[in-house]
Amino acid sequence: MASPTPNRPSIIGDPSGPSDPYPLHMSGRVISGFGRGSKELGIPTANLPVDDTQTPWISSTPSGVYFGWASIRLPPSHPDSPPPPPPPSQNEATPTPTALPPTNGFTVYPMVMSIGYNPFYKNTVRSAEVHVLHKFHADFYGAEMRLLIAGYVRKELDYSGLEALIADINFDCVVARRSLARDGWAPRGVEVAVEIDGEVDGEVDGEVDGVAAGEGGEKAVKVLRDGKLEADWLIRPSELGGEVEDAEGK
Repeated sequence: MASPTPNRPSIIGDPSGPSDPYPLHMSGRVISGFGRGSKELGIPTANLPVDDTQTPWISSTPSGVYFGWASIRLPPSHPDSPPPPPPPSQNEATPTPTALPPTNGFTVYPMVMSIGYNPFYKNTVRSAEVHVLHKFHADFYGAEMRLLIAGYVRKELDYSGLEALIADINFDCVVARRSLARDGWAPRGVEVAVEIDGEVDGEVDGEVDGVAAGEGGEKAVKVLRDGKLEADWLIRPSELGGEVEDAEGK
């Protein structure tokens, strides 16, 4: 039985970005899980089906915790659904070459996820449980979600108690945020926001949306627009079609 993992690094990977075999792709509609994320852990998850035929790499991928980016296409009725873009003005100038491309209804968020059996709960079915690092105001079963998995955090463990499990998951979130808040790890052509702790390693330290990182230990949001990570797949037009009628589930 494990205790919270000591002396873990808070940033993973070279600043230039992921290395082989990453990034990995996974996609599907959000399905119901074991119902433990919010109730027992306070860490809501959105699950995707683990299907070797749709995601061939997953059968040979070690079980453990991973991090990266999630793009979600929420239905228009969902309270977190982005507003539609305004119609172009007749007097509007031609967009500059630096303008960001349309996202086709997808919004991109940082995420941390587990792939495996979760030995603490003795699962018998392998699952992919995604904790999107954003506070949603409603659930979203059935929404189309795409994952760009950028790196590996740690192996899955059997813990001595629930508190130890929660402590490691919370630090997994810190690792994901700090690792992704660098241009080499941010998706190219997409504006993304990453909430980071006030006291941050030098690689992401400094002025963050007008709030000096490290000031009072507060969290701040770092907005990245100049990412270098190839991520067009995250915002391509929907591959599943149709709209999700109910903003239910997570």
